[in-house]
Amino acid sequence: MELKNRVIVVTGAARGIGRALATRFASAEPLAVFIADIDGLRLAEVAREIGATAIQCDVSRESDIHHLITHVESTHGRIDVFCSNAGIAVGGGPETPNDQWQRIWDVNVMSHVLVARHLLPGMLARKEGYIVGTVSAAGLLNHFFAAPYGVTKAAALSFFEWLAIVHGDAGIRVSCLCPQGVKTDMLAAEQAQLGVNFLTEGALEPEAVAQAVVQGIAEERFLILPHPEVAEYFRRKADDYDRWLRGMRRLRKSLVVAPG
Repeated sequence: MELKNRVIVVTGAARGIGRALATRFASAEPLAVFIADIDGLRLAEVAREIGATAIQCDVSRESDIHHLITHVESTHGRIDVFCSNAGIAVGGGPETPNDQWQRIWDVNVMSHVLVARHLLPGMLARKEGYIVGTVSAAGLLNHFFAAPYGVTKAAALSFFEWLAIVHGDAGIRVSCLCPQGVKTDMLAAEQAQLGVNFLTEGALEPEAVAQAVVQGIAEERFLILPHPEVAEYFRRKADDYDRWLRGMRRLRKSLVVAPG
């Protein structure tokens, strides 16, 4: 799909990957770019910089998602590309408090469900539309320092697979963005919390990830992998699950025993 003259929406656009996506889309001669984020002040700054329309939105709230989509559709009659990008990170394992598990589930999984619930009717009526979900390599390969993050990203990946299977023949295109380390505030905060040097080597700038998304949309690929090695890791997992699990245990042990 070409981006010229398209109506594009990006959530989680105040910083990081979302900001880079919105900036890159704004340079592609779209008809309009709408950006959404819970951080209204920073979002407004981004909107001024790139010439987009800012709509403050908490993606965990269905009323906010409904307002975002209906506002764009009432203004331009359609949404061509929707980047469901907003996400959060929560570390730990089963000991992580219930409210934190629920919070990350609402943002990392249910926000995509709510987007699809309100976005699909218009796209299906037109028999055209593109949905891009920011997942993570963790959706394919897990995250051994953060069960809530790995679990919710795997669930999000499964949901986007479902959308592609069920609605692909109806003109709905779906892509999942699955990078490893990206130089964002989220990665920096994770490194500070864990005290280990994890995913920083080979971490990409958000702008490089955004360019990979544009290329992935043009090629209409389901998996967008800015780090090509992720495809190989995923193949190894599928080829020999037990061997892959042993390798992941060794990697985790090496990081815990010898941080940095």
